[in-house]
Amino acid sequence: MNLVRVWGVCSERKHQLLVYEYVENGSLAMFLFGNNGLLQWDQRYKIAVGVAKGLAYLHHECLDWIIHCDVKPENILLDEDFEPKISDFGVAKLLQRDQTDPNVSKVRGTRGYAAPEWAFNIPINEKVDVYSYGVVLLELVTGSRVSELRSNGYGDSEAVLRQLMWTIVEKLKYGGQSWSAEFVDPKLSGNVEHMQVSLMLEVATMCMEKERSQRPTMNDIVEKFQTLSCN
Repeated sequence: MNLVRVWGVCSERKHQLLVYEYVENGSLAMFLFGNNGLLQWDQRYKIAVGVAKGLAYLHHECLDWIIHCDVKPENILLDEDFEPKISDFGVAKLLQRDQTDPNVSKVRGTRGYAAPEWAFNIPINEKVDVYSYGVVLLELVTGSRVSELRSNGYGDSEAVLRQLMWTIVEKLKYGGQSWSAEFVDPKLSGNVEHMQVSLMLEVATMCMEKERSQRPTMNDIVEKFQTLSCN
């Protein structure tokens, strides 16, 4: 189900421990932004689909409603087959499906991945995870942190990000067959499946809608990936 498994729990006096399964290849961040080697395109696409399935399970298949609240490459671990495992539920929230808890708004995701509604101190829902997932998709495609827009001399990062989203939407409409190549990590040397790249960029723009009601559910996203696989 693309979640890190808990093998054991220890609670003795002041000591509280969780024992997790060992995930061999470390975090996605170590590959995208560190020195763990180059992820090929098929691996990146596999990770995108797997994380979507993991979040869909948390949002739609659990008895209660689980919001991770901190989806980012550091919290996505890769096993020996590069199957992704969502980890670090330290700020996750468990809610009944008919429950609204105003205290949830006091949690904060990581800057660069946090949805805009965090800033308004309102009760959040699972769409904050959807937004963060969209950021991760962009980083899988480009191989760069979206948050680096804040420090590259381009001015207001939010405005630059919105311009990037607008450009992708326009390219989706009018860009032709290989428009997505300009957004792809140059280290891949063009060795990608352009239909998959286009789909990931399209889903990213949907996930990163400023108005959360316009964002898809994670089930919607999984269905889009499955539709492409069937074609």
